[in-house]
Amino acid sequence: MTPTEIITLIVVGALAGWLGSLLFKGKGMGLVVNFIVGIVGCFFGGWLFDVCDLSLRLFKGDWKWLNNVIIGAIGAFIILLVINLVFKKGKKK
Repeated sequence: MTPTEIITLIVVGALAGWLGSLLFKGKGMGLVVNFIVGIVGCFFGGWLFDVCDLSLRLFKGDWKWLNNVIIGAIGAFIILLVINLVFKKGKKK
């Protein structure tokens, strides 16, 4: 992986984590956790779209990277949903 790809992954992951947390409308977990969830969400969303044989081609040309942000946000949303379900089960009211 080249340094440019790593920086792109970090930026896209940060955007995806932020979008995922906005979509989830849960309590904020902080900037660092959003970065981590976004990066993991990018990998998970990409893997999920590959396994399901789906593609996202909303944007073309110079804006093609926004497709990856949306896929990453979907992956981050799913990860945030699972995290919330796991931690809510352990809490008693």
